[in-house]
Amino acid sequence: MRRLPPLNTLRVFEAAARNQSFVAASEELYITASAVSHQIKSLENFLGQRLFSRNRRQIELTPLGQQYLIAIQHALDEIEVATRKLTASAENDAITISVAPNFLIRWLMPRMSRFQKKYPDVELQITASTGLIDFNKSNTDMAIYFGHGDWHDIEVFFLRNVLLVPVCSPALLQSGRVLSVPEDLRSHSLIHVSKRLHEWPEWLKLAGMEFTGFSRGLQLSSSQLATAAAQEGLGVALADSTLTSREIADGKLVVPFDIMLDTHKSFYLVYQKNRTLSYGMQAFKDWVIDEMQQD
Repeated sequence: MRRLPPLNTLRVFEAAARNQSFVAASEELYITASAVSHQIKSLENFLGQRLFSRNRRQIELTPLGQQYLIAIQHALDEIEVATRKLTASAENDAITISVAPNFLIRWLMPRMSRFQKKYPDVELQITASTGLIDFNKSNTDMAIYFGHGDWHDIEVFFLRNVLLVPVCSPALLQSGRVLSVPEDLRSHSLIHVSKRLHEWPEWLKLAGMEFTGFSRGLQLSSSQLATAAAQEGLGVALADSTLTSREIADGKLVVPFDIMLDTHKSFYLVYQKNRTLSYGMQAFKDWVIDEMQQD
């Protein structure tokens, strides 16, 4: 039999040594700091060597601890690689994806039948979220982010730029209030996304106007709500030209002015750094990139 210490003590030792803190290791591993201390003491008793020198609230690796850490990290890395290879087999066809709500409802859901038809052996488990994912602690396989693409320690693949155009309900154009030139917007309510109040002034400047003399309009907390408000005839919103393509094609929304505002932000597909893709992950990645190119 191999003479090995309890494997959980090695995991705790690696986390404590890497973080140089029992408290930080406990937070990472979701156990108490006293449990970390107990596991380290158990490992030191097994080895008959001190791995840490303890000075009040600080810990420091001993020379033997530093040597042991290098070997343990290498071994854990090998186990992780082997596990990823195993779980990346073609049989692993269920993947969990996190997507921004507006992207999910307006772009992904209307196209889901096309993915299912092309990859009937892949099950997508989708959650709506606007936050960033810690792939090291989450069971989420992939996510679609909106931003500048400057996230670190993850794989990032560009999907498409976000361009905004004015949209409104067809009924608004039939209400008697003219909307033939951008100047006519002064007689209409502008629908704003509360966290992006700069967008309408920037679009108006692009159209050769200043954001003065407009009524307060309407502020909503998300692009999804702003687009829905425009569809209900509550005013004119700025919406992503691709995400609203279905409503525009169906006649539920119209674009009164074909002037596009480049937000200098984009959609990206992201997942854990250096992760070996499973069959399902590779299928979704290929499909979403192809669909974006067609759009």
